Amino acid sequence: MGSYQAHPTAHVENNSKIGDNTRIWHFSHIRENSEIGKNCNLGKGVYIDTNVKIQNNVKIQNNVSVYAGVEVEDDVFLGPHVVFTNDLYPRAFNNNWKIVRTKVKKGASIGANSTVVCGITVGNYAMIGSGSVVTKDVPDYALVYGNPARLNGFVCTCGKKLESMIEKTEKLVKYRCSKCNTIVEIKKEDHELLGD
Repeated sequence: MGSYQAHPTAHVENNSKIGDNTRIWHFSHIRENSEIGKNCNLGKGVYIDTNVKIQNNVKIQNNVSVYAGVEVEDDVFLGPHVVFTNDLYPRAFNNNWKIVRTKVKKGASIGANSTVVCGITVGNYAMIGSGSVVTKDVPDYALVYGNPARLNGFVCTCGKKLESMIEKTEKLVKYRCSKCNTIVEIKKEDHELLGD
């Protein structure tokens, strides 16, 4: 157990692991056997279910629900009211349901009021626009939004939409970011999903 800060109204159950310098704010609930890394910030009313794994430097805004079966890697941003599901066939009377796993990879951002349907992977540094319903895998650096969420381009690690393609090879499409000048390499098969 690390040295973390929890507001007096937050409820942190036994057998949860929380890293150093993590802050947990008003009325949040951290369930048993969950793991939260270092330097995370969990806003008001956040719910972290049993066996959820959240790595380091993750920012979770107010009223986010992260249910069992979800894994969140380093440097992820979850906007206000983001919800993850973990059952593809939910019924109140189903006693033998099975958790379907979801992974959010390093540096991804999920905008406010988005719903992530279970069984998918959100790629490294992907960006999901506010109010989206994500029903399938999101490639690395992808910009997706809508209901259902669709690919609308790619973004830099800084978050800016990539518009200046500089090279195409057999395996990669390279962009230069107009904001920070970073070169970003997109897998050709992911780029082809744009349909251009």
